[in-house]
Amino acid sequence: MIMPWYYACALLIGTILVLMGLAIPVAFAFLLANIILGLIFIGGFASLTQLVANAGTSVSNFTLAPIPLFVIMGELFFHTGLAFRVFDALDKCLGRLRARLSYLAVGGGTIFAMLSGSSMANTAMMGSLMIPDMMRRGYKKHMAMGPILGTGGLAVIIPPSGLAVLLGSLAHIDIGGLLIGGVIPGLILATLYVLLIRFRVWLDPEAAPSYEVPKISRREMLAAVVVNILPMSFVVFCVIGLIVLGVATPTEAAAFGALSVFILAILFRCLTWSAIRKSLEGSLRVTAMTFFIIAGSSTFSQIMAFSGASNGMVTWATGFDVSAISMLLIMFAVLIVLGMFMDQVSMMMLTLPVFMPLAKSLNFDLVWFGLIMLMALEIGFTTPPFGLLLFVMMGVAPKGTTLQEVSMAGLPYIATTIFVVALMIVFPQIVLWLPSLVPH
Repeated sequence: MIMPWYYACALLIGTILVLMGLAIPVAFAFLLANIILGLIFIGGFASLTQLVANAGTSVSNFTLAPIPLFVIMGELFFHTGLAFRVFDALDKCLGRLRARLSYLAVGGGTIFAMLSGSSMANTAMMGSLMIPDMMRRGYKKHMAMGPILGTGGLAVIIPPSGLAVLLGSLAHIDIGGLLIGGVIPGLILATLYVLLIRFRVWLDPEAAPSYEVPKISRREMLAAVVVNILPMSFVVFCVIGLIVLGVATPTEAAAFGALSVFILAILFRCLTWSAIRKSLEGSLRVTAMTFFIIAGSSTFSQIMAFSGASNGMVTWATGFDVSAISMLLIMFAVLIVLGMFMDQVSMMMLTLPVFMPLAKSLNFDLVWFGLIMLMALEIGFTTPPFGLLLFVMMGVAPKGTTLQEVSMAGLPYIATTIFVVALMIVFPQIVLWLPSLVPH
């Protein structure tokens, strides 16, 4: 069927939104939408044949291999108890510092983000571990929940980020560049989170009361770091270092990362059959649903292109007399608004067919643009009313905690993330410097 691009675009996106509004899971919503829209725009048996053929082609892409490997890596890290060893070592190092538990949330959350790749797992673990103790110590809710919400989102941009691999695969962006390009913005964010905590404690010292902690010697502190934290740098090297050195592709680095966690679990004598089984089961669930979503997204993009909606949208958007940066800010704002109501994968699937041709027509560096998209997706994790991390936090927060309290706790960290996005726009080398070091 031939129709004006704006009608086609409205029909395509409207169908998806209606199906999601009926509470149909994302993967099945896109599958059903592809069948309906394929019959409308392609017609007959050919549309179903195209759907089946495209599904097989899209998930058999070798660039998707890092996703299950990164998931296994993160699952092993949590189920074997290696995560808790890092947490305990950091706890010993902070001593009697005021707001030590808030700083611990940032430090532990950043390290866990570099070792797990899952924002929701990161937030759930840190929240269940720390919130009860912080409340018992008299911390105000915003000092307890805010740092955990902020660092939970770091797993979106710091490798090994499964969302970055998914974005790179769907948008045909260099996955290695996306992964290591997020390192510096992620570390800048973590540093600014620490400064934010320091500023808020200065404004209100009673927000994080000091308390007595067992005093340990410097030797014990050093031993905790050497034994429980330094070995984890081996995992970080396998994931990031091997890519930067040009020794391994992202897929190979993901395999080395999973293997390194496996080896560390053996050396620390915490690898059990139960941990292996739970890790594989978790990886299978996440990977199966992710691949199902990819199959639906790929076909949806093709239907959008076939209908003329993608080309019409790009032509219309580039026809405005605005600068490239203004158009970038408009796209960023669209993602922020969508993040209030949708999950990250749905946002990518809806926007990439339009945003990527637009980004190419504006001559944006795709790695840089991809990282800005990931930052917007990170913000979407903590924007009310439907930010996923808000609901994870509600599950571990004290009884009686409201969504408004959780949302307000995350608001300063959202503002900090937006500030880092502004830095990335003004100074693109924040993103592009590390990828430029990778041998090609």
